[in-house]
Amino acid sequence: MSTTARAQKAPDTRGPVRKLLTSFGFQILAALVLGIAAGLIGRQLGATAENPTGLSATLDTIGSSYVTLLRAAVVPLIFTAIVASISNLRRVQNAARLAGQTILWFAITAFIAVIIGIVLGLVIQPGNRAGDGLEPGDPYTVGTWWNFLLGLIPQNFLGLTVSTSPGAVEGTFSSNVGFNILQVIVVAAVVGIAALKAGKKAEPFLIFTESLLKVIQRVLWWIIRIAPIGTFGLIGSAVIKYGWEKLASLGWFAAAVYIGLALVLFVVYPVLVRTHGLSIKQYFSGVWPAVQLAFVSRSSIGTLPLTERVTERNLGVPRSYASFAVPLGATTKMDGCAAIYPAIAAIFVAQFFGIELNFVQYLLIVIVSVVGSAATAGTTGAVVMLTLTLSTLGLPLEGVGLLLAIDPILDMGRTAVNVAGQALIPTIVAKREGILNEELYNAPREGLPFADDSGDDSGDDAGDDEGAPEADTSSDKEPVGAR
Repeated sequence: MSTTARAQKAPDTRGPVRKLLTSFGFQILAALVLGIAAGLIGRQLGATAENPTGLSATLDTIGSSYVTLLRAAVVPLIFTAIVASISNLRRVQNAARLAGQTILWFAITAFIAVIIGIVLGLVIQPGNRAGDGLEPGDPYTVGTWWNFLLGLIPQNFLGLTVSTSPGAVEGTFSSNVGFNILQVIVVAAVVGIAALKAGKKAEPFLIFTESLLKVIQRVLWWIIRIAPIGTFGLIGSAVIKYGWEKLASLGWFAAAVYIGLALVLFVVYPVLVRTHGLSIKQYFSGVWPAVQLAFVSRSSIGTLPLTERVTERNLGVPRSYASFAVPLGATTKMDGCAAIYPAIAAIFVAQFFGIELNFVQYLLIVIVSVVGSAATAGTTGAVVMLTLTLSTLGLPLEGVGLLLAIDPILDMGRTAVNVAGQALIPTIVAKREGILNEELYNAPREGLPFADDSGDDSGDDAGDDEGAPEADTSSDKEPVGAR
């Protein structure tokens, strides 16, 4: 379980300008600024969601293509990551204790986050301050506890689902093939547990799964490296589609959500870091590359390889534990999507429709948020979790339609908080259990975020081009940069 930092590389001879331009953080920020500028220009030229122009169509294509690339890797990544993480428990001492501590701290932080959400909803009262012109609409998906439980039962090995809808031409139909992420998680968990029980006979399968996971991570690193391009398209398209008008009508609600997210990210998490005797500055500098990507991609699963990488290399969590805790967190640890947001949104809906909530209903919000976060399944959006909360409270599901207009804007902040928490919990659990590499945690953040080391433990990556992302995420590597 111990980890040791690798010897430092040769000094970085890049000039300050090149360092800045090759910084992942700078590239993301530059893409955000350019995307906003392109979106504002598009709106000035008359582009809207209903009347697209060449510029808006280009931005939308760039952004949607990037999200499509991330989603294409979701299913194989989830399956291999969960199977590998469960199988890695065989290498961990006190595995049951570590797993129990991880789940306990998931619940503790979710409880704190949902209480913050409830308090903000009662103090700010966003539903009573909603702008004019809002009309309730039908949610495009509905979550109930019964459907959630039924959804856990795999319909097939891959969790494949097919939806059919009328086509544009009368008498025609179109079908879309998708994946039920919850079912994929269940299948992967069962396969991982079965492989553990099979013992030595399953070793070839586990070795193959871990190798496949490395290949998938390598592909995802390539996708992550073009995140600034995706950021440019996503932000520019969002400005054109949603503009400031829709945000203004739900301004108090958006403010309440982002205040809650900020309190968790910049108050609750730092307090937990400090109470465990760790540096707050080192935590943020270590986790920030993953937070940035989460903000842009709006996908905890899409950010999973980078989250695991910074948790191991920057924060010093042993790989054998991080490879279990981080994938588990990416599918169930959702302080933003499953705690703060549904709490404030449920109170907003109740206030908008003039419904008084009692103590039992507030208690139900807490329970749903703490135990129902798996319904979000690490993918973009939190509508399923919100409808699950509303249906549990008996509130009108039409209220979800009020909030869909600005959901992508809120989802960026929600996912960033999700990912920050997914790296935090393994860090504090490792610290409490005495297995955290504090020398690595406190080491300077040097080098490019995606710079390759000279090779992984087996030397497979030796000879790769400098700057190519690396699949292996062992904790015995030197820390990567976090700007």
